Amino acid sequence: MNFYDIGSLDPQQKEVLFRERYPGKIKNAGKKHPVVDKVLALNKNTKPNPERLAALGGIWAMNLAQRYEVPIKYLLICPDQLKTIESQQLIHWFIERAEETFLISERVFSTLVETENGQGIMGVFYLNFMDLANFEPAENSLVLVLDGLEIPGNVGTILRSAEATGTQGVFLSNRKVRLNHPKLLRSSMGSVFKVPVIEAPDPPELIRQLLSWGYRIILADTDSPNKYYDLDYVGKVALVMGAEKYGISDWFYKAPHEDVMIPMLGDMDSLNVGVATTILLYEAAMKNKGFLKRFCCEHIMG
Repeated sequence: MNFYDIGSLDPQQKEVLFRERYPGKIKNAGKKHPVVDKVLALNKNTKPNPERLAALGGIWAMNLAQRYEVPIKYLLICPDQLKTIESQQLIHWFIERAEETFLISERVFSTLVETENGQGIMGVFYLNFMDLANFEPAENSLVLVLDGLEIPGNVGTILRSAEATGTQGVFLSNRKVRLNHPKLLRSSMGSVFKVPVIEAPDPPELIRQLLSWGYRIILADTDSPNKYYDLDYVGKVALVMGAEKYGISDWFYKAPHEDVMIPMLGDMDSLNVGVATTILLYEAAMKNKGFLKRFCCEHIMG
């Protein structure tokens, strides 16, 4: 199909254009339409979400969803805001995959997107989180446990670092953050679509499973006497990070574990959990995969 600059067309002309391009595939949705209520509920987290849906708007987000071929339930198009060839190409790709496609007005569209300019395109996607029973650990396996983290942006940043370090899976224990929160989705830079995310609401069950798989459980603890770079991180390693306010829950301390800390050279006693997790993941990943062998100065001096 040929695409061209449609910036000079008025909204009605754009609507006619898309209906001619995709006959029978596009419906209209006003402010009281059920799909609009669905997206508003997803944005506000006001209703149960058994389908694990997430709403994403804008060309950048839609490109990521296309790259990872994320299943799409609804495609929403706002003719008023459509201007680029890229947006038309995305619509063409997603309209063949969406269960339903809707045209909505600019006024309604502005109530749905989390950014100032959604660029005329939005999708409601299925987030494919994994069940604990379906996870299959590799032989040299680094996994991450996020215990009770509350800030969506931090979790998204951590998922990005987990993808960059080849972390096999991220377990969400004692979850307090909304997995489809727009800030989490954006800060993950698409990693939420790629890194296996495993919901583990019951910490004791997760611990039992990790130990049965043969994982070493390593806790990040600012009070630990062990510097993070002194561990070898070989074999199956489960790194556990806790919320900045509350730390790691007692269940993990009662289980067989090791603990590490990141030395602070300034006045601060700790780092942001996203920064701290990134530091620990890179150290653990490089050693776990055999790319780094580090010995502390005490060992060298001895």
